[in-house]
Amino acid sequence: MKSDLLLIGAALVAGLMNAVAGGGSFFTFPALVFTGVPSIIANASSTVALFPGVLASAWGYRDDFQRFEGVSLVHVLLVSTLGGTGGALLLLYTPERTFDAIVPWLLLTATVAFTFGPWLSPMLHSSFRIRPATLLPTQFLIGLYAGYFGGAIGLIMLAAWSLLGLTDVKAMNPNRTLIGGSMNAAAVVCFIIAGKIWWPQTLMMLAAAVTGGYAGARIGRRMNPGHIRVVVIAISVVMTIAFFRRRF
Repeated sequence: MKSDLLLIGAALVAGLMNAVAGGGSFFTFPALVFTGVPSIIANASSTVALFPGVLASAWGYRDDFQRFEGVSLVHVLLVSTLGGTGGALLLLYTPERTFDAIVPWLLLTATVAFTFGPWLSPMLHSSFRIRPATLLPTQFLIGLYAGYFGGAIGLIMLAAWSLLGLTDVKAMNPNRTLIGGSMNAAAVVCFIIAGKIWWPQTLMMLAAAVTGGYAGARIGRRMNPGHIRVVVIAISVVMTIAFFRRRF
């Protein structure tokens, strides 16, 4: 019963956080692991539980997608989906013990990206430029990470796109949501076919995440995203330390 309450609470908060500032997987993945779900199954189940919220956001942005200069949005979507598929398959073929050893470092990477992404993007933009043709292989690599783990994937995408000169975060949010959804969709299909989902926990969290996402969309305008980010960063740091201590 306590485990169920932890999973529901984590998913509820994750849905709300994703609607306001992102970082929902920092709540759902650790909650599943700490309630006894094996790490690879926890990662897959967390992705499935949060996917409907991402899908709903993408649908909400359906009239606001932006074109990439010199690169078709369809091609970016295709490459991202292929990357997400590759990352999911890589996860499925990773031994549990190996993934357990990698998880703390993945959480650390995601925490650093989430914490410093908003400041790194302008710095990268002022120092580097990539050509439009480079976007596709870059996006494939981002897709691999998204399918394999995916923490802070939205900020990682925005940081990469800033190298193309796409610095208007508000304008790029619809594309980020759509492309992130395509990566997640590919991973979700792979995880379901492979039978790596623990459905009782996943369905429970899915319903809670949708509820949290709806609440976040309703009250998000009255909430300070900066304050929410501080909460997510604090939780992500605690979770990263906990996983390092759990491992070592």
